[in-house]
Amino acid sequence: MTGKVSPLWSEYVIDGSAPALPPGQMLQECLSPDAEAPVRPEGALEPVVDEVVDPAPSSNSYDPSLTMDYLSRTSRMKKSRRAFQMFFPGPFTRSRIAAALADTLWLRGHFRLQDICLRAEWKWNPSVLGNMAVFWNSAEAAADYIDSLGISLSGFSYSGSSDACRVSFDASLDASRGDADADDDVEGDEGLEDTRSEPTGVYMGRSRSCPLRLVPDPESWIVYIPFDSCDYRLGGSLLAESFGTAGSVFPEIRDADYFVDCFEVVRELVEDKVVLSGTSVGDGGLLTALDSMCGEHVGARIDVGDVMRASGEKGIVRVLFGEVPGVIIQIRDIDYDYLDAELLLQDVVWYPIGHPNADGSLEICNNSSSGIAGILQSLMSSQAPEGED
Repeated sequence: MTGKVSPLWSEYVIDGSAPALPPGQMLQECLSPDAEAPVRPEGALEPVVDEVVDPAPSSNSYDPSLTMDYLSRTSRMKKSRRAFQMFFPGPFTRSRIAAALADTLWLRGHFRLQDICLRAEWKWNPSVLGNMAVFWNSAEAAADYIDSLGISLSGFSYSGSSDACRVSFDASLDASRGDADADDDVEGDEGLEDTRSEPTGVYMGRSRSCPLRLVPDPESWIVYIPFDSCDYRLGGSLLAESFGTAGSVFPEIRDADYFVDCFEVVRELVEDKVVLSGTSVGDGGLLTALDSMCGEHVGARIDVGDVMRASGEKGIVRVLFGEVPGVIIQIRDIDYDYLDAELLLQDVVWYPIGHPNADGSLEICNNSSSGIAGILQSLMSSQAPEGED
């Protein structure tokens, strides 16, 4: 055999079966009209032959009384570059896409989800059995999710690596739709009125429209909005990674239509200055995201009981650290009814989970039950560890 192997353009044989399309062809179909795909090598290409490696069964038991210890673990791990979660190629890839898009919500500008392009980059170690099967599955998941979201790719690339496998998605404004640098001047001080003139038309700036940190208003509301209806699970999470395990199930992120609805309504709230502060929920989950909003003089007291009731979730650790895409926003008390009406109109589920406090502490409670049942559940959960699934 004299042909070359191209991870992007070669045909694949996985577990003895040949998938329909090579990764490059699947991704090429998602390119925006003015984007160029990587050049396919000339000549005959050898197939990539690999097999799916099943994960060794692993499961952790998590103790709700150790929540703050778990938060310390996830906060430390969030500072490092995230390796690809090899046992969850589809859901993890979709989570990377969701995170890249959600992070644009806080930027100055006037744009919608359909105005955004993603650039995808895989840095991959091809020498380990099963890795190329994972790459093919990741590329398939990316192409399918991007198409379902109604957005496009501005480009994609693959490069070999002897290190851990990684994938990244960088979001930017589609060049054919507007100006990505229209607001590229120095951001003013947080808390001061912004007097800069706003460009007209579609544009995306580089500075934030609202701060990350909570505003110290004890009457304001902290609101959690999950962007997918999947179950809360800890497989592939930063929490599981911190214990050196993969876990068993990653949140099965699939509902692209619902993600679009959530994105559009939150983006409108940001542009209308209804949002006082906000952040995306991704790596490390809900509690890790909330912790990033707290500072020396502003903390929060939250209650995730409504989240647990609505989702049917029994384990508070899964709700706090499961990496379901979403956002946390802070709104004024006067805007509560307006927010309720806007989200109800779009059929978007939201949870008022608490208020800021002035002492910088972060407190979590779970009032998912009331009366005697609630007291008993609280006593039991403070003593008994919970399983992962």
